Amino acid sequence: MRHNKAVNHLGRKSGHRKALLANMASSLILHKRIVTTEAKAKALKPYLEPLITKSKEDTTHNRRVVFSYLKDKNAVSELFRTIAPKIADRPGGYLRILHVGFRQGDAAEMALIEFVDFNEAALAGSTKKEAKKTTRRSRAKKAEAAPAEEAPAAEAPAEAQAEEPKAE
Repeated sequence: MRHNKAVNHLGRKSGHRKALLANMASSLILHKRIVTTEAKAKALKPYLEPLITKSKEDTTHNRRVVFSYLKDKNAVSELFRTIAPKIADRPGGYLRILHVGFRQGDAAEMALIEFVDFNEAALAGSTKKEAKKTTRRSRAKKAEAAPAEEAPAAEAPAEAQAEEPKAE
């Protein structure tokens, strides 16, 4: 049984595990998404999300605390300059883990871990869904009433535009 065993040791000693998570977190911050094993991705999420929360408030103390975890100056500056302003209004849940199948060599479960606010494809898809909020019934009523009312109004501006070039 694994009662009260909250940390996945990933088959490594603590120093190796901390270095692994720091390097993976730095890579994720710099590249915005990485592909790794599912176990490492699940271990990385609780490691990195508190650091992202700290980056919302740009103080010297918070920068030093984050640097003590990441040990990469470029990753810290990227986190505070580009990522923190984009996630400032989000209360948590900055990372997403997507399962991508199994690795060819050893059939390990692979996962893609990425920042939620930096996935352009998902953000573009969400804006399209927000525009469509009406039901079929209400659309049908508007469609029946609209052509009769808009037909004369639509012709009037077309005639006005046609007359204006003649006047010049």
